[in-house]
Amino acid sequence: MCRLQHTDITLIIMQLNQCKCTVWSSGPAVRGPVVELCAVLPQVTRILKKAEDERTEEEARTLLRHPSAVEQVRGRSVRSGQQRRRREEVCDGVEELRTKVSQLAAAVRCAQHLVVYTGAGISTAASIPDYRGPNGVWTQLQKGQAVSSSDLGRAEPTLTHMCIKALHQQNLVKHVVSQNCDGLHLRSGLPQHALSELHGNMLIEVCASCIPAREYVRMFDVTERTALRRHATGRRCGRCGAELRDTIVHFGERGTLEQPLNWSGAAAAAGSADLILCLGSSLKVLKKYACLWSMNRPAKRRPLLFIVNLQWTPKDDLATLKINGRCDEVMELLMEELDLQIPPYNKAEDPIFHQATPLRPEEELSHTRCLIGSAPDAQGHAPPAPQPVQGGWFGRGFSKGRKRKKRKTV
Repeated sequence: MCRLQHTDITLIIMQLNQCKCTVWSSGPAVRGPVVELCAVLPQVTRILKKAEDERTEEEARTLLRHPSAVEQVRGRSVRSGQQRRRREEVCDGVEELRTKVSQLAAAVRCAQHLVVYTGAGISTAASIPDYRGPNGVWTQLQKGQAVSSSDLGRAEPTLTHMCIKALHQQNLVKHVVSQNCDGLHLRSGLPQHALSELHGNMLIEVCASCIPAREYVRMFDVTERTALRRHATGRRCGRCGAELRDTIVHFGERGTLEQPLNWSGAAAAAGSADLILCLGSSLKVLKKYACLWSMNRPAKRRPLLFIVNLQWTPKDDLATLKINGRCDEVMELLMEELDLQIPPYNKAEDPIFHQATPLRPEEELSHTRCLIGSAPDAQGHAPPAPQPVQGGWFGRGFSKGRKRKKRKTV
């Protein structure tokens, strides 16, 4: 017996249906073709890897005897190649990029209600890995590699974060919907009412027992001890004494917190949008949220869609314009086209330093994560080298949610 993937079984079932076999029957009419096709697939695969002039007469006859297997192997090769191409990063040329950004600028000027959707690609310039890129978190984990990165507490808002804040101040951006958990949008100075962090914020822990839920903004990543379906941070509410939890929404979970997720704000903004700008997101998760895409409207009345990403996204075919470029580069050109200044990040104005709740004396040793804004010590020693991420929303939380299911044998 050989092992088959779900897609392989589906194809076999379709082929058996064409032969008017009943799939769910346990009789030999079904088992025979399935076992035969399963047995011949590896042989057909080896033969097709050879050039035609290198195949023996017996191998050629084998291919003629098993047309279904040949079709399946070739189809699998086409799909595999398509997946590889979709993972490739593509950059527009200099002139093409400028032309596309000019079109984006014209759309931004005309928009009455611009909503920005952001993904991990806007934070890569802050040394925070993305997810599906060549060196992304999920790409590495799926290869069985350890995930390492610079300490997230030392990250600062990027040029793209600061551009978005400036566009909001100019009333050009009405709302930002983010999949990122790094807290950099808030740290850039973007007000919380204009932001929906759909997957949570690593700097915020909450007491769900208080009504409304009580937020604690911290100066460090609070997800050190948390993971999929395990959200307790090890600290307690200063008001009611209940256990605090993080705000992260892992795969397989459904976020129920009002803040910082702000789903109501995201849905309202999407419902009013006439232009959606997607920055640095693969959209493989966001595409599942129907309320963000106004699909209930007639096609002509849906918002214009502009996508900035280096890789393919499932919304490319619906986009008014796809810009293949890095977010910082595109946003810098956009601000130039709009004749707007890009405000630099100023640590003294970072809201986190004013909003953070100090730890109580007994909580001082409740975490080991780097404090935001930390620098080399008094002796000038550099911060320790990055270590593999073991827990929180990058490491353990992801791996627990992505365990491979055992393949069924046929």
